[in-house]
Amino acid sequence: MLTVVTFLPLLACAVLALLPRTVGDRACVLVWIGTAAADLALVVALWAGFDPHGGMQYEQRVHWMPSAGVSYHVGVDGLSLPLVAMVCVLFLAVAVYSLRETRRVRAAAGLFLFLQTVSVGLFVALDLILFFVFFDLSIVGMYFVIAGWGHGERARAAALKFFLYTFTGSLALLLGFIGLYLAADPHTFDLVELTRSNPLAGQGLYAGLVLLAVGVGLAVKTPTVPLHTWLPPAHTDAPAAGSAILAGVLLKMGTYGFVRIAMPLLPGSWRQYALVFVVVGVVSVVYGALVALAQTDFKRMIAYTSVNHMGYVVLAVGAAGTLAGSDAQARSLAVTGAVVQMVSHGLLTGALFLLTGVLYDRGSTYAIGSYSGLAAHTPRFAAATGVAAFASLGLPGFSGFIAEFQIFTGSLASQATATAIALLGILLTAALFLRALRAIFLGPPRLPAGIPTTGVVDLRPSEAAATVPLLGLALIIGVVPRFLLDVVEPAGRAVTELVAR
Repeated sequence: MLTVVTFLPLLACAVLALLPRTVGDRACVLVWIGTAAADLALVVALWAGFDPHGGMQYEQRVHWMPSAGVSYHVGVDGLSLPLVAMVCVLFLAVAVYSLRETRRVRAAAGLFLFLQTVSVGLFVALDLILFFVFFDLSIVGMYFVIAGWGHGERARAAALKFFLYTFTGSLALLLGFIGLYLAADPHTFDLVELTRSNPLAGQGLYAGLVLLAVGVGLAVKTPTVPLHTWLPPAHTDAPAAGSAILAGVLLKMGTYGFVRIAMPLLPGSWRQYALVFVVVGVVSVVYGALVALAQTDFKRMIAYTSVNHMGYVVLAVGAAGTLAGSDAQARSLAVTGAVVQMVSHGLLTGALFLLTGVLYDRGSTYAIGSYSGLAAHTPRFAAATGVAAFASLGLPGFSGFIAEFQIFTGSLASQATATAIALLGILLTAALFLRALRAIFLGPPRLPAGIPTTGVVDLRPSEAAATVPLLGLALIIGVVPRFLLDVVEPAGRAVTELVAR
């Protein structure tokens, strides 16, 4: 069934391509929505039958290039299943949101269905080459989303910068994968076999260079400072739906790679260089928040908060490495918090980017200074944006608080100074969101020049149906997180045990 979940969207993409041109845009979006809903229903069924203590499950292995040690090997555990579920939820939300789309709707639907297959495929891949194939295809798909549906001529330049940066990172990643393959005896790209055999144990410099290659490739995708400069223009010039998928899903491919590949496959090197990742994480947290605070563009501000939030994940996995051999509970807590942060960020930042699309639709600009007093005319839009902003800054009762509390508690045991500095990120995030909310929604009503405030439209049904469920899920995780933590914690504990071996 895991293969069906992975390739069902691609099948629907092929169906859309074969439909006659007489089929209208709305029908194409309905096909997209139906496929995304069916895929989510299948994931719910997988979750219902999942045993949190059963390790890797729903595995399927088919020889692909046996002479090179490459196979189609897929499966899920407590690290990947929550991310697969988050991917399917977010793509369904984007599909519903796209009921308002009017530009080349069939092509957009097909492209996002392709991206859904690629995204699910990466999170279930248990072969390094299969992982790499999906990793690279995500770059191609998002390039066309930004270039084809972005804002004006700048979108093409932003798409090109995104492609060149992330493709260069993927080449470094491939180099690291080849290094792992050559060290294994027998040669293999299988993640499960490589984890079991630990081929780079005691390899010193060679293992460090492999970790460097893998780390750089994943850091570009995450993105961390200083490899983040492709992110703001890509987000600013992408369509709202594209930004939601880019931030909510594609960035997690980098952080997930740290937990799935770098930590368990290179445990010795991870312990040795864990402090480097702690420093990179803290710098990303503070730098991302400070630069976001300085922005006058609402969408660009949210883009920089992604650098901040992904910095928490890198801090957590780095701290888990420095804790190796000491506090097992703290290590597990840090990694569990990192995975929950990936899920939380996907839901909340996905909702925020969809809401920026609502703002742009009403005023044709993201400039914060061009708006004022919108709450008087768009109370539902103001309420949704306010909830998303407060949830994103880690307000208790939402998923962000659960994730950040675990990250800070787990990291504090070995990295008290770094954790204390990272806490400043929460204060800065609160400041930047409060500043933006006050400017856009409070005060005398004002829209960009030439647009009457009396005619501004509040959240449309499709916009509300796309964003409110994402916020609702963040609330559910924040209030009753046990259903998620029960799945993640055993897998997080297993990863930390591998790092400590």
